[in-house]
Amino acid sequence: MLAILPAQRRLLSLRGKQRTLSDSNELIATNSRSTSYCIDTLNGSTANHLKSEMLAIRRVCFLFVVLIATCLWCGPSKAIGQEWVRKLFKETHHDFGTVSKNAKAEHSFVIENCFEEDVHIASVRSSCGCTTPVATKPTLKSWEKGEILAKLNTRTFTGTKSAVITVVIDKPYYAEIQLTVGGTIRTDVSVEPGEIMFGEVEVGQSKTIDLRLSFQGRKGLEIADVRGNAQAFEVSLDPPMYQPDGVTYRMHVKLKDTLAASKILDEVVVVTNDPNEKNREFAIPVSARVRPPITVTPETIAMGDVRLGETRQQRFIVKGKKPFSIELITCEDDRFEFQPPSGEKTVHIVPFTFRGAAGQDASPQKSNQADKINQKVVILTSLGEQVEASLSARVIR
Repeated sequence: MLAILPAQRRLLSLRGKQRTLSDSNELIATNSRSTSYCIDTLNGSTANHLKSEMLAIRRVCFLFVVLIATCLWCGPSKAIGQEWVRKLFKETHHDFGTVSKNAKAEHSFVIENCFEEDVHIASVRSSCGCTTPVATKPTLKSWEKGEILAKLNTRTFTGTKSAVITVVIDKPYYAEIQLTVGGTIRTDVSVEPGEIMFGEVEVGQSKTIDLRLSFQGRKGLEIADVRGNAQAFEVSLDPPMYQPDGVTYRMHVKLKDTLAASKILDEVVVVTNDPNEKNREFAIPVSARVRPPITVTPETIAMGDVRLGETRQQRFIVKGKKPFSIELITCEDDRFEFQPPSGEKTVHIVPFTFRGAAGQDASPQKSNQADKINQKVVILTSLGEQVEASLSARVIR
């Protein structure tokens, strides 16, 4: 069950407390009426004075009861009710540091549904126009992952900026959570393009990206060093081009042809001779995907909840530059059944079926629990290459 259920039990308890307080209020009112009856037997100003005092006491008691009931009803229950949504995020803050104008500055807050019910993101909003939030996957099934992508607008904003991103979730329960980002956008440094994006490159190939770095408004500001991942790429600079109001550099970043198939998310750090240590260096993001000769799409398939005895069908696609055949598909869980196509071609569509049966290690003690499944599928081709895909499911008894 979802972690919100203890909060619901807390709400029921609080409702009981509220009824107790309400009963106390009625008792106060009854006693006040009895006292008022006794006061009516008095004459003159003494009776009027006592009536005024009793009316004031009744008002104070009523406000006190309302205040206590509100605190018990809203305060603790809201804190407990919001606690479950924090478990979806591993981090709630990111500092972009110092970035140049026009630089690409993005950060992904990973959200993972660790509960049985589907999680739906109703909306995301930012407290500042300097940051644009995007939910990459609004609906997450059990154990699925998504991202809240925060983009810092370095083209139209400068200086130190910060923003609060509010994520609103309406299923399975309503909740809000705040994510925070911040960073400093330099006004005297400009980089075009704002990122080093190689895109997809095949294994054994190299690619070079050229950039233009401009330092304006400050004489004497120059590049002192450039640091980066020497195993992945090489960086070189042309001689500086001086202007009356600054200096411009041409930078060349080359992706090496010795890289194995992988996804690269890195950065090049530019170190200047700025006397201010805080502004002395800034980073340029680097991204690349070194693609193997054979690829599988999607790499991760979530089957979701499957009831005991139910079957679910899915498929994945295996691609290559040259025609090939699929020789073997292996998976340790025999509840996944694959139908590999025959013949040689550049694109193979592989359908498969998942049977919602109890696992081999199922025990009577776990008969009422969901069976969570995470498996690797290995596809061997006639080219001698093999690729893997990840499959997940959960059998509901």
